[in-house]
Parts: sequence; structure tokens; C-alpha cells
Amino acid sequence: MPTTADSHAIREAAFWNRAAPSYAKARIKDLPGYERTLARTRELLDRSATVLEIGCGTGSTALRLAPSIGHITGTDISSEMISLAQARQAAAGCTNATFTVTDERCEPWPDQQFDAVLAFNLLHLIPDRPALFQSVGRVLKPGGLFITKTPCLSEMNAVIRLAIPLMRLIGKAPYLSFFTADDLASEVADRGFSIIDKARHGSGQNDVRIFIAARKAEHS
Repeated sequence: MPTTADSHAIREAAFWNRAAPSYAKARIKDLPGYERTLARTRELLDRSATVLEIGCGTGSTALRLAPSIGHITGTDISSEMISLAQARQAAAGCTNATFTVTDERCEPWPDQQFDAVLAFNLLHLIPDRPALFQSVGRVLKPGGLFITKTPCLSEMNAVIRLAIPLMRLIGKAPYLSFFTADDLASEVADRGFSIIDKARHGSGQNDVRIFIAARKAEHS
């Protein structure tokens, strides 16, 4: 019998498979903010780092970061997203990236496998974030980094917040979770990570996307 998590994964994979073609064509709305996030992430990662990106989408960020690190493994729940990521990888001639279909539970990898785990534009899509943080902690090496940039939907315009449940009901939006930046930072810290950076990289005055970098304890 499928578990609740499995059933959720199947529904969400179907949504993102349908969305993949338009997602791949969409332009980044705040390119300077995106570039600031990439720059800060590169600063935090060693040249030899082995990195896991969960929820990698079509692989754009993973391929941008690949030249600055040892190896990056990009994962996504959507097989269509991963197919597009693999096509982009081939077109770019990138040899130190791997893309595979799996969910956020990090189950395919052994303990302490990665120097860093990335989760960009993902945490608001996850119904069980504590389980995700536990999985991230398991696959990170001691002292490894968890880096995320996440839209905090509780900080959005009230009209948009009210519209989201209706969009979800008619199949026009995926599962979405509401929290503030402070809520998310507290969740990360409660899972035993030490936050080393918390910033807003957006160009506008009301940037709802919080960048957090947190370090796993050296000894656990």
C-alpha cells in the first residue's frame, strides 16, 4: 500500500511533469537577485565540494554552479524536469553533473555522502519539512552545509495568499506551505544546524525569498 508521502509524491510529480515545458521556457523574474544567490553559494562551497541539489528543476542552477565545484548531483520529483536537465547538460558539455529522478527524502544515498545540500525554491512545496531536514542531515558530512533560498508565502500580499488555495483546488498550483523567514530559520536551527548566513538577495524592497546557509555540527 502506498504511504501518504508516496501518494503526495505521485500527485506532485504529475503536476510538475505537466508544468515542465512552460517552466523551462520561463525567464527568471529577478536576474540580479538570482546572480547574487549564485555568487554567495559559490563563496560558501569549496572547489572540490561534492554537492546534492534537491528539487533541481531543469538543472539551470546546478549547471551554473558545476564549474566552481567538484561534482553536483541534481534531483527532482519530475521525470520531465530531469529529462530537460539532462538535455541541457549534454548541450553544455558538462561532465561533473548528474541528474536523477527522486524525491526530497534523499533515500538513494548513504550517510555522510555530500559536502553540501542545496534546496532552492523548494521548501514551501514540502509538507513534511522536519523529515526533509532529517534526510539532509543524514547525507551531509560533519560540518557540511545546507543552503536554501525559499519564498516565504506568509510574507506575500494578502490577495495572493487568498488566491493560492483556489488555484490548488482547480489544479493550477502545487501543494504550498505558508511560513515566515523567521519560522523557517527556527525550523532549520531546531534540527541541529547552525545558521551562518541569512539574507535577502532580491532587488525589490519586498523580497519574500530568504537565503539561509546552515552548517551541520562537526560531531553528532
